[in-house]
Amino acid sequence: MKRLLLSAALCVGILGAQAQNKIEFEQYKLKNGINVILHEDHSTPIVAITVLYHVGSKNEDTSRTGFAHFFEHLMFEGSENIGRGEYMKTVSSNGGILNANTSFDRTFYYEILPSNQAELGLWMESERMLHLKIDSIGVETQREVVKEEYRQRYDNQPYGTFLPEMFKRAFVEHPYSWMPIGSLEHLNRASIEEFRDFYKTYYVPNNATISIAGDINKKDIKKWINKYFASIPKGTKPMNRPTIVEPIKHKEIRDTIYDNIQLPAVMMGYHTAAQGTPDAYAIDMLAQVLSQGKSSRLQKSIVDEQQKALFVGAFPLPSEDPGLSLMFGITNMGVSPADLEAAMDAEVVKVQNELITEEEFQKLRNQIENDMTSQNSKVEGVAENLANYFVYYGDANLINTEIDRYMKVTREDIQRVAKEYFRTDNRVVLLYLPKESK
Repeated sequence: MKRLLLSAALCVGILGAQAQNKIEFEQYKLKNGINVILHEDHSTPIVAITVLYHVGSKNEDTSRTGFAHFFEHLMFEGSENIGRGEYMKTVSSNGGILNANTSFDRTFYYEILPSNQAELGLWMESERMLHLKIDSIGVETQREVVKEEYRQRYDNQPYGTFLPEMFKRAFVEHPYSWMPIGSLEHLNRASIEEFRDFYKTYYVPNNATISIAGDINKKDIKKWINKYFASIPKGTKPMNRPTIVEPIKHKEIRDTIYDNIQLPAVMMGYHTAAQGTPDAYAIDMLAQVLSQGKSSRLQKSIVDEQQKALFVGAFPLPSEDPGLSLMFGITNMGVSPADLEAAMDAEVVKVQNELITEEEFQKLRNQIENDMTSQNSKVEGVAENLANYFVYYGDANLINTEIDRYMKVTREDIQRVAKEYFRTDNRVVLLYLPKESK
């Protein structure tokens, strides 16, 4: 009876929070294919203007990888009406910030401005879409920028090659086999015309979602969107939408990487379900049981009690197609990678063989509710989530209802996905060792 009352109280609390924090939005589409999502929030005098282009590294040619990430940089170079280097200066001088990021599946641009500068932000984003300047100066400049980023992120970072080394072994057919930064050799060989062709293919109205949240007047925003975007021609070039499905794995892949590190590390990647699927929610919850917070299983057992690791964690990488859920640990002084790997495996086996406790389960559900509330506590988070839910899931209203999908996950579901996906024959294991030990 006590358990039933606790569950009922939790459900009432969640429903109450959802009703109180429901995010209202309006959605429509321009004739040229641009999807528009608007959320009005007058709590602070700022506005987040975001544009999500449904293009990431998985859409690239195998001989020209890194294009989507390259355009993340190139789109700041300037346009026919904005001088080179003026994007950053213009936004910062008007009290705002801007940035962009690229993944396997998307390229995302955002500006956060005082609400009285919303029109400026919309004009600047329309300039990227219609009048981007792609010339030899900009391309050569950004080639050097990407090279430096590659050196800092991968070559000069301890354990920095973890993701590229993991993904190129995990995926042999699907284009998730290369990271968004791609190949520097491919970028060096690419011509101006190849970059222009990529731009005309993917950075077009019918591949874009404009999501705006904050202190806006919808009448004005719609007028400006129509003014700056409605006349941009629809893209006509065919887009590469991979349909390749990575074959199910039945054999563990193991390898050793020698790196400029002092302490060995164990890296694991398990093939898991695509985001938005029922199993993806259970896998996310499993990862949180294993490694979210100081009371998580990996932290308590391996770091605190056994003292076999300085750090150990688990997290799924959400992706549009089936991807990877990662586990990694850095050994404590004097501990062998084999000992750490065995300890990590033992925690997975426990979840496979035994249901997590009711106490863990209720705590987990509370954590998820808090996390989802935090994601939408800022207008930029709301704008990004609305765009993501629409593009990836086909339903922007999941910003209000996705919590229900998590709440449908049972303890049995968590145990089931641990058995189904976290198999030793469904993973890649990389042992990172100091170079001097080679």
